[in-house]
Amino acid sequence: MIIRFFFCMLVVACVTADAQQKEPVFKNERYSLYADCIKQDSYVAKALSRTHIVSDYKSPANQFQSADMSFKFSINGKDNEMLSGVDHHLACVATNGVYETPLIKFGTTQYDGYVPSNAYMAPDTKLKVRLDMRDVLDAFAKNGYYKTFNGEKIYREDFKGVYIAGSAAPLTWDFDNLVHYPHLQLHDEDKDGIYETTLLLNAHDEKIETATSWTLTKNIDEFPQYQSPHVMADALYNLSLEEMLNAVEADSTFRTGKEWAGVWTRDISYSIILSMAYLQPKVAYNSLMRKVSNKKKIIQDTGTGGAWPVSTDRMIWAIAAWELYVATGDANWLKEAQQIIKNSIDDDLKNVYDNKTGLVKGESSFLDWREQTYPSWMQPADIFESKTLGTNAVHYKANIVLSKMSELTGDHATVAKHKKIAEKIKAGINTYLWQADKKYYGQYLYGRNYNTLSTRSEALGEALCVLFDIADNNKQKQIIENTPQTAFGVPCIFPYIPNTPPYHNNAVWPFVQAYWMLASAKAGNEKSVMESISSIYRAAALFVTNKENFVADNGDFLGTQINSSNMLWSLSGSIALVHKVIFGLQFSEAGILFKPFVPQALKGNRRLANFKYRNAILNIEMSGYGNVISSIKLDGKELKDAKIPSNIFGVHQVKIVLANKPFGNSSINKVESYTSLPAPVVKYNNEELAWIPVKNAVGYNVIKNGKLLKSIADTNVSALSTGFGEYQVVAVDKNRVASFASEPVVVAAPENVFVYETEEFVNKSAYAYKDYSQDGFIETSSTINTKIEIPIQVNTTGNYFIDCRYANGNGPVNTENKCAVRTLVIDNNDKGIFVFPQRGKGEWSSWGYTNSLEVYLTKGAHKLVIEYKPANENMNMEVNQAMIDYIRLRLEI
Repeated sequence: MIIRFFFCMLVVACVTADAQQKEPVFKNERYSLYADCIKQDSYVAKALSRTHIVSDYKSPANQFQSADMSFKFSINGKDNEMLSGVDHHLACVATNGVYETPLIKFGTTQYDGYVPSNAYMAPDTKLKVRLDMRDVLDAFAKNGYYKTFNGEKIYREDFKGVYIAGSAAPLTWDFDNLVHYPHLQLHDEDKDGIYETTLLLNAHDEKIETATSWTLTKNIDEFPQYQSPHVMADALYNLSLEEMLNAVEADSTFRTGKEWAGVWTRDISYSIILSMAYLQPKVAYNSLMRKVSNKKKIIQDTGTGGAWPVSTDRMIWAIAAWELYVATGDANWLKEAQQIIKNSIDDDLKNVYDNKTGLVKGESSFLDWREQTYPSWMQPADIFESKTLGTNAVHYKANIVLSKMSELTGDHATVAKHKKIAEKIKAGINTYLWQADKKYYGQYLYGRNYNTLSTRSEALGEALCVLFDIADNNKQKQIIENTPQTAFGVPCIFPYIPNTPPYHNNAVWPFVQAYWMLASAKAGNEKSVMESISSIYRAAALFVTNKENFVADNGDFLGTQINSSNMLWSLSGSIALVHKVIFGLQFSEAGILFKPFVPQALKGNRRLANFKYRNAILNIEMSGYGNVISSIKLDGKELKDAKIPSNIFGVHQVKIVLANKPFGNSSINKVESYTSLPAPVVKYNNEELAWIPVKNAVGYNVIKNGKLLKSIADTNVSALSTGFGEYQVVAVDKNRVASFASEPVVVAAPENVFVYETEEFVNKSAYAYKDYSQDGFIETSSTINTKIEIPIQVNTTGNYFIDCRYANGNGPVNTENKCAVRTLVIDNNDKGIFVFPQRGKGEWSSWGYTNSLEVYLTKGAHKLVIEYKPANENMNMEVNQAMIDYIRLRLEI
């Protein structure tokens, strides 16, 4: 009763604040921000002082979880029971706290008399799941393998277990990670072929629950002290400083989050760029160096299919390294970092740069759960071939950084080279990813032999293109005005992907919001800046911590696949809000430039004291609003060009008066949550492409060789096999919103397809793996068959698509670092690399195809070589192994 009374008084206090201010500082359709409190529905967070916040927010997820749930089963943690989007359904209404499923046969849809019930699932519901695996086990006994719905063979020796995936926590649709959730594995204790498990649904998740209050307990006096007219803003700043201290490990490296220990390349780098470079320079240095190999190259520590080169955003390290240099002026660091960056880019130039588009290959930066941002059909080799917005922005800036560092260190030959490379990437981004109709960039180019553009927005990539001047001034304004934003913030991608739970999909990440805020300020968009500030403050105040992410639909921290409190990059963004937006501090090799951006709603007097910059301490006072400086003085004297030189020494007073010049009209593209249609599943038979109708589709776009062939309402189209055609189909809804394109279907004349069995040219392997073609396969590793020579005879001059059928069971699809890499050499000329990503730990009879390389060949004899070169060394540096079944050449006509 006492607690309830206290929060009632809290609401009264906040309402009183409403009356005093008449209008909130910020208000939208979902929440309101006041000087000392934040209100969302019936919840209130209040700053009782600059060091004390209280909140009565409780996640509503457990109270209103629908009883309607969908799920499916998975062998070895893969989506292999039924077609993507075809699931089991039930209305989980418990009797005496328990719901037991009927006996469900693997591969047979179970609806359980399913009718949408609009009922809620009772808290702490026990779900007993019973699965009939006898057909699968009989197939293992009879044939040695089970054939899935799509014809893939799972061999008895490769069977690791069966799992359940689904929509209701603790279920997850993250198939790649199912093997890491032992409670989602079903077991057959009595060996009768019936697998079972019991799960607790709609349970209160204390692990990621938030506190109801925060009081400052650590000494933060050594860091910049902030005071403004808004006590909530001051309190959240101090909360972030304290959480910053919590994020430092005993060895003086950064901890990612409350639940996540360890130093991760992209996490620390994005955090260092935001604010850790100047607040914690020693910790930033230690953390950056932890992500450097003994060969002085940047480590890609996570990503799809075995890390680099499927994932290539490790180069964000270079931008963080530059930020650390301009903050500290450390010449030794400059020289050390320059060499590390140069070594890393040199390897990337030989492996991941695409000469045709000028773009860089590899997974979207930070968006490293493939099913969260890519269509489900895409394999790691396909993701390697994608050209993504954020990752290309990172590589552009990394080359600019290397050029600047090289100029300062006297490496003049490197300067011009990497400026030129950067300009090529920039041109590629603006040529291939810009969408003139939408006025923002597309998500990525994707496909197999041909590329199409995903028209989704990708918030971090859009922001980086603004911040790095990849977009010109006109495009910068268009991007901020037109990229979709929701009531709770800018979602990582938009529209959302169907049948995919919130994490990167349908989610807002405060650190991404921080970059979006910085970009919005650069573009001069007051409305977008205010939306960003409010988004960051709302989440931190109501949750009383800097969470990693929250659901875009409802703003709740529960419901995303993984979350954590005290997140390094989230708190770094909250601090950057004050330093880099409000006060507009911009670091360069020459000093600090002030470019304040104070929305009119936040006008007033503010102070930032004890700001340490190199050998100086700055005490900064600022009044007014806007982004135009009326007067700026250093120790009472006018400061030319709003710049403080890097050689300043001692304690100084800075006084800034803003001109109170209104920003003028600014607009944003505020949208409701929206999910696209699922991608069609296309089959080819008898010279016809056909697909099952997609629910709510009003039409389909048929793509051939990366270009629109026709738009139709039917679900079939003729496709003759007289030449070479790679077909995809896109479903379009009534609002003309497109789905992802379907998995490419290649239609080619048989006489134009040539297969070279590797065991005919190299001694075949003795491993007892299965499902290979012809007489066997060969092994290649860093010591075995490092140079495989295959003579080929070409009958027709033309372009050929070349790939390999391979197996790599050295690790799971989504983690570890054992992606094998080889260079294709034809007639002594390097033609690109093949990647052989991991396909499942211990799953050596799971075969797939590498990426495809397009090579022009003249009629006659040629020498094809698959070679392991020094630049092909992966992140593991020891295990670089795959089995190769055959080499395939397909003539493009």
